[in-house]
Amino acid sequence: MPGKVILVGAGPGDPGLLTRRGLDAIRSADVVVYDRLVSPAILALMPEDAEQINVGKEAARHLVPQEGINQILLDKALEGKTVVRLKGGDPFLFGRGGEELELLARHHIPFEEVPGITSAIAAPAYGGIPVTHRDCCSSLHIVTGHQRSGKELDIDFEALVRTGGTLVFLMGVSALPAICRGLLDAGMAPDTPAATVESGTTPAQRRTSATLADLPRRAAEVGVKSPAVIVVGQVCALAEQFDWFDRLPLKGKTVVVTRPKERAGTLSGRLRAMGADVWEYPCIATVPIDPCPGLEEAMEGLGDYQWLALTSPVGVDALWRWLEEHNLDARTLGGLKLAAIGPGTAKALSAHGLRADYVPAVYDAAHLGEGIPAAGRVLILRAQEGSPALTQALERRNIGFDDVATYRTVYDNPRSEELRAVVESGTVGIVTFTSASTVRGFVSTVGADADFSRMVGACIGEQTEAEAKRYGIPVQVARQATMDALVELIADLRD
Repeated sequence: MPGKVILVGAGPGDPGLLTRRGLDAIRSADVVVYDRLVSPAILALMPEDAEQINVGKEAARHLVPQEGINQILLDKALEGKTVVRLKGGDPFLFGRGGEELELLARHHIPFEEVPGITSAIAAPAYGGIPVTHRDCCSSLHIVTGHQRSGKELDIDFEALVRTGGTLVFLMGVSALPAICRGLLDAGMAPDTPAATVESGTTPAQRRTSATLADLPRRAAEVGVKSPAVIVVGQVCALAEQFDWFDRLPLKGKTVVVTRPKERAGTLSGRLRAMGADVWEYPCIATVPIDPCPGLEEAMEGLGDYQWLALTSPVGVDALWRWLEEHNLDARTLGGLKLAAIGPGTAKALSAHGLRADYVPAVYDAAHLGEGIPAAGRVLILRAQEGSPALTQALERRNIGFDDVATYRTVYDNPRSEELRAVVESGTVGIVTFTSASTVRGFVSTVGADADFSRMVGACIGEQTEAEAKRYGIPVQVARQATMDALVELIADLRD
């Protein structure tokens, strides 16, 4: 029985512009066939066990010819697999999506099409250019500027000029002089506002504004490169007034997020929303300890404890997974008071309807151990590599405890050489560290002998700071051990 093919528009680059339907399709894929212009952040959403096929295309150079791509989709679907064809922008807007479906239709392969946000509208918008405005124009015209080798552009410039509307040319960087000359020869005023927007909606975005007559010279002067859209029309005069993207506080800054892949999303999303170029290099991963005799024994004797202490959202997840596997729920913990190391762990508890009875004012292991108002025994559920500061503080207070490891941290990143290169080159300005283990994972990935002098480690907590300093990493520390404070710190480091 054949599978199916889902044609998905990945949008113009900003991962936040991927549609929810597109995300659902990617997560369902057995095979993902993707193009060059798909954002790395969107590629990171592909299931790890999915077959990933890069057929990246750019002007005059195709890894796989179009006929070959069509055949790949057919062959994989005939194997009974769910195939996602991931394309930049929208598949049906100069994306050759229709060609890819024709072969599937002839072979009666089920298919769907998930529209994507086109760069023809999104890139100008991120560059401060509304493609329509009632005071400027009443129509929008999207034109391919792709010029076949050795052939002239097949564009009716006179018809375009007569419309009086906004003109957006896609894939037209190499043909920019010919496009501008064609419009001028057709009677468009030389002083008509125009612009190019490179790498639209991404942190690398750059807008170049000029008059129609001067745009080719200005583009050559600054070295405009593909991918870029060309916009011509009175709406371009609004760019400086409406430019919001270039004013974001972290625009132009590169930030590395080292958190585990499953926990990187919140921080990465907030940084991207502030304009940062976020590179996700998860240097650690958490692995449940399964089977976990220590947890089994502790849960059987819950009546011996007054407090349950949790030091991370991962610990909360491990506990909840154990409860569900044993057909239990929150009522099992009804006789215990709950201590959380910080707001993140408290929030993870609240997601399961549980409220933390105690959160220390300073969010680290030492302060948790020093402040937990325990009279009876404490059950600690945490990582195998948990900080000794917690148990040392309890010992000083003569409070009994059982320290049970429910998961362990492993250090692994297959892109270690890439990460080391960007750290030593200075390409990376800021590296985030949310725990001492992320520091150790980072150093394990890039090598302790790497040159860290050209980066700043943005740290949560004193223990994380101390671990980073141990390896000679220049650091700045958030005022609190929270994601909010870490984001504030990174914003302050932008200059």
